[in-house]
Amino acid sequence: MENKVLAVVNGQEITEQDLQMTAMRFPRDRQGMFATEEGKKQLLDQMVSFELMYIDAKERGLENDENYLMQLEMAKKEILIQTAISKIMEDVVVTDSEAEDYYKANQNLFMNQETVSAKHILVDTAEKAAEIMEEIAAGKPFSDAAAEHSSCPSGAQGGDLGAFSRGQMVPEFEDAAFSMEIGKVSEPVQTQFGYHLIKVEARNTGSVKPFAEVKDSIKNMLLQERQTFRYTQHVNSLKDKIKVEIK
Repeated sequence: MENKVLAVVNGQEITEQDLQMTAMRFPRDRQGMFATEEGKKQLLDQMVSFELMYIDAKERGLENDENYLMQLEMAKKEILIQTAISKIMEDVVVTDSEAEDYYKANQNLFMNQETVSAKHILVDTAEKAAEIMEEIAAGKPFSDAAAEHSSCPSGAQGGDLGAFSRGQMVPEFEDAAFSMEIGKVSEPVQTQFGYHLIKVEARNTGSVKPFAEVKDSIKNMLLQERQTFRYTQHVNSLKDKIKVEIK
């Protein structure tokens, strides 16, 4: 693709490629603003402004400014350090087979939690809960009873709470829901909110996530561990060779 020249400042060309590379230096969530023609124009104006400032600084002899030279040395040091670290890390890798070995040895870390899908009816008293149980036993649909009687906002959806895992509900409610048979209505369950009638609609038992789903996260985790170890190992070897005094 042609690398189109977009502007020339004192003989220095600013090309389409320059514009794209500059846009990529911005945070990812801001890069989209440079996809439009107006965004590209604003970025090009900024690049032209910076080029003008660069030329002006050189003409004014600011390359010899003490503050500039100090910051330049700091930047060079930081870049050199990062280059050295990159060199140390360049042969640190994690293979798919290594990640799979870790997965097989630690499957307890990659479990999908057990969940239940349930509906409930919340009322203030055990007596009211017992009355509603009688209505349901006589044939009234649970959802209709929830819409009519429940003080929980979920009543508008027939008492539907959706799917939830352990730790998301208060303990008394959770213990009942996870021990119930599907399709049965519980006895009144008292919690800090009142009395609940619970009906479990479905249950998903805990299962191990497939390797393909977690492979990348395992590789990243193992890579970070190995890089940390390699970095620490190298720094310690340097401490053995280079005198360090902590005061």
